[in-house]
Amino acid sequence: MHRTLRQCEQYKTTHPAPNGRFSQLTRTARPPSSWSVESQAVHAGETGYRSAATSTSTPIFMTSSFHYETTDALERVLAYDEPGFVYTRYGNPTTHAFETAVAQLEGTDEALAFSSGMAAIYAALALCVSAGDSVVASRDIYGASFSVLRDHFQKLGVTPVFVDITDLDAVSAAVAEHRPAAILAETLSNPLLRIADIRALAKIAHAAEAMLLIDNTFATPLLVKPCSLGADMSIHSSTKYIGGHGDLTGGVIAGSSDVIGSLREQTKMLGAIPSPMDAWLSLRGIKTMPLRFDRQCTSAREIAEVLRGDTRFASILYPGDNEGPQDQFLSAHRGAMMSFEVVGASRETIFRLMSELELVIPATTLGDVYSLMLYPAMASHRALTPEERHEVGITESLVRLSVGIESPKDILDDIRQAASRALG
Repeated sequence: MHRTLRQCEQYKTTHPAPNGRFSQLTRTARPPSSWSVESQAVHAGETGYRSAATSTSTPIFMTSSFHYETTDALERVLAYDEPGFVYTRYGNPTTHAFETAVAQLEGTDEALAFSSGMAAIYAALALCVSAGDSVVASRDIYGASFSVLRDHFQKLGVTPVFVDITDLDAVSAAVAEHRPAAILAETLSNPLLRIADIRALAKIAHAAEAMLLIDNTFATPLLVKPCSLGADMSIHSSTKYIGGHGDLTGGVIAGSSDVIGSLREQTKMLGAIPSPMDAWLSLRGIKTMPLRFDRQCTSAREIAEVLRGDTRFASILYPGDNEGPQDQFLSAHRGAMMSFEVVGASRETIFRLMSELELVIPATTLGDVYSLMLYPAMASHRALTPEERHEVGITESLVRLSVGIESPKDILDDIRQAASRALG
């Protein structure tokens, strides 16, 4: 439990600093916005823990609770009269440092961390909807997001309406008919890499008094900042590019102080919080994300171009420079994810191909330093029926590739040798 940095500063102008040992743990750095994103990523969330000696890196506050020199001091924090921390389910200095760094990169007031990306998706939807409401969602969204709407929220009386999110006329028609409480979309869809027009979706949503929730995991705030385009929440699985090393599970939502404040109160009850260790790993991952992601995006573009010239592969899905609204991207990159079909391949053929990989790892995640291949029909979209996958456009011969930081030549050579062995 803590106030925002701005609120803390306002409080300090009228109240002397208490003697409690944690009184200086609420300050976390937000570097000037004039700094490059690379410099912001290194320094955001840091330099706030000051004592006689200051650690260069944010410490891991591996504790469930905090105490103060007096009960009166504890009461002031619990009553929101003073900044501070009392219980890690309410807030933790390490987690707060990570949240501050995400808010810095997303250009929002605040951010709130969760135990996983799906915990963040659930929290975002739960804040918006109640029984009798509807949600308009992208038809080719991540399989677990599709399932949580179809299988869970529908049981709670919430009606999911799935549409082609790139067809703005279809979105407008669905919103006019169903008057949803929220629209849920992905900046770059998983796994078909379709680009959502966030600015246009925000206008449609807000005209109907609905909230716009954008899963920004594939794009990261290095490519797109959804809230600057009108979205109410920018949601991430920090397991992916933010953490970047395949060694943590987490999620995070960035948004306005009002939105994050409401989410924080909800999360205090639901308890889907990250451990301080995972928050620390996420904060550490942010520091190298601009370097990693630049390499991954550059390699992905190169790999996509080469695969387009290989007749064994078809439907190479990787966004081109002229796809989608160009002004919502912050650079020429279009991400480090791609999907493609293996010509004439059956499920068994795809299994053989993935078994023959030597450098690329067949695993059910993405965004790591490792290159990773996934079979959507088996993994990310397993919960969809074959008919639902067909309607979305996910075929039995489609694979998804998350490009890592290895040499693009080595990645390509591995994919081609595996295809040669599998296809004969």
